[in-house]
Amino acid sequence: MTDDTGRAGTAGEAAPGDAPAAGVPAARRVPGGLPGTDGATAVPVPPPAGPDRAAGVRDRSGDRLRFVGAATRRISRGIDLDEIVLGLCRATVPTFADAILVYLRDPLPVGDERPVGPVVLRLRRTDRIPEEPDTEGVRLPITPSQPDLSPLMAGGPASELCEVEPGGPLAEVLRGVRPVFGDSTAARAALPELLGDGRTVATGQRTVLAPLRGRRRVIGAAVFVRRPDRPSFEPDDLLVAAQLATHTALGVDKAVLYGREVYIADELQRTMLPDSLPQPTGVRLASRYLPAAETARVGGDWYDAIPLPGNRVALVVGDVMGHSMTSAAIMGQLRTTAQTLAGLDLPPQEVLHHLDEQAQRLGTDRMATCLYAVYDPVAHRIVVANAGHPPPVLLHRGGRAEVLRVPPGAPIGVGGVDFEAVELDAPAGATLLLYTDGLVESRMRDVWTGIEQLRERLTATARLTGSNPPPLEPLCDEVLDMLGPGDRDDDVALLAARFEGIAPSDVAYWFLDPRAQTAGQARRLARRALERWGLSDLSDAVELLVSEVVTNAVRYAERPITLRLLHTDVLRCEVGDDVPQLPRLRQARPSDEGGRGLYLVNRLARRWGATRLSAGKVVWFELPLPTSL
Repeated sequence: MTDDTGRAGTAGEAAPGDAPAAGVPAARRVPGGLPGTDGATAVPVPPPAGPDRAAGVRDRSGDRLRFVGAATRRISRGIDLDEIVLGLCRATVPTFADAILVYLRDPLPVGDERPVGPVVLRLRRTDRIPEEPDTEGVRLPITPSQPDLSPLMAGGPASELCEVEPGGPLAEVLRGVRPVFGDSTAARAALPELLGDGRTVATGQRTVLAPLRGRRRVIGAAVFVRRPDRPSFEPDDLLVAAQLATHTALGVDKAVLYGREVYIADELQRTMLPDSLPQPTGVRLASRYLPAAETARVGGDWYDAIPLPGNRVALVVGDVMGHSMTSAAIMGQLRTTAQTLAGLDLPPQEVLHHLDEQAQRLGTDRMATCLYAVYDPVAHRIVVANAGHPPPVLLHRGGRAEVLRVPPGAPIGVGGVDFEAVELDAPAGATLLLYTDGLVESRMRDVWTGIEQLRERLTATARLTGSNPPPLEPLCDEVLDMLGPGDRDDDVALLAARFEGIAPSDVAYWFLDPRAQTAGQARRLARRALERWGLSDLSDAVELLVSEVVTNAVRYAERPITLRLLHTDVLRCEVGDDVPQLPRLRQARPSDEGGRGLYLVNRLARRWGATRLSAGKVVWFELPLPTSL
């Protein structure tokens, strides 16, 4: 329990009302005493002689042990750096000292790091008991994190930074590790250096300077201060200060190492997931990721969106078992494998088959679920294959939410199973949600109950926007709001895709025989399409680039080539053939008769590229639309 100052109460904690301060003999209570001591002042009583004196010594020793035990428990409870320092302050003030100053190295070394720069101490926190009662005689709580210690200091408040001079008095005290009394020769020279030039503890104050030593090095210092009306620190109090300093330093080391682990986990998870989603033509994307808990910041859930030839996009979501670094590492390998397989433009079921083989190569117990879908905005169709993953949910434009019937399949890593793909309609205005089981399954509900709740939440959200589909980003937030306080058993990955499609009137598609006259035919067809779209200003550039790309395809192709023009926010031209070798940009020599086609494409097009397909390749380029459009 706590008193009105927010400090530890009587439930096993060191509190003013429980026992005398360490080093304080048995005392009688008189009104108007120190704040935090129930309105009483501890006035020393002369110790009795004989057996009673020995009993008093044992009582004080027991009090110190109880105080140290309660204080160290309070310090060790913290896992964050500020919690540990605050625990030291609240455990010692006012029971052990009237004020405390805690300095830590800046920056704090991590693990076995060996700092090479000068030792700099930063005033991390101060604490003290309040000086004045309020008008009703009730002591005011200490609210500031850095209360004013000027009444206890001479020469002004303590400076925030202190650079320890090598070989100086402060360095000698810190190197000695043991706490020292403030009136010792070493402390009298070290305190002005620690507190700042011309500053020291005010006359009459009793102090203890305690170095904070971690596992291998000094990481700071603590200054305990008592006012003149309090009993002086005794030699046994140095042992108490040493225990407090040791536990605090070890706690700081623990907090720094934990902070580094959290940073590594965050960086690992961040690099494993996409920095940003692509925005291909015909589909809009949004995503969310939530770790399972603050203490399990990495996991095996992932999502991805991979642009494919022909303005298609692969949508992927997967879940590796576990919430460890190993799960995250396996997830990263599977995600990289999926990206590589997507670049080969393999069917979804083939992608899952190769992922299954890769998981078996990683280990016999490497299990994961995955859903892989390919959306074609021109055909307004989607092909989906599933490997033991929860089924996707399709929110139609009218507000109806539908759980898609996709064969469940076996998880990745089982081996020896076939995966089946299904092709479904993907109407414009519909929204597809891919998610991991952390969204729909928990200790409070099974997976199918969660899926039904997700479907109902989507339907209710869509009703609020009427005939228009709900905005994508707020929709993701609404979906995550369905997670209750007890529903976070697993990390959550969510990928939402709003299908917009490409209208048939914005697509021109031809099959052309690989003949010498094909380049001229391609130029005429492209010119007519541009005239129909009102893009005649682009005719010269498009005809030149189409002629160069088609000529390269005709030279090596044995089967009909394809020419497709897409009119969206840019003009995109795609030429496909049955030759798998990708063209490479090179600088033609003056004596070469060819080799300049891709150079022209590279100079005139805004973007261009080539993608290998299972039965050939596609070379594409894009041109910006005229500004007047």
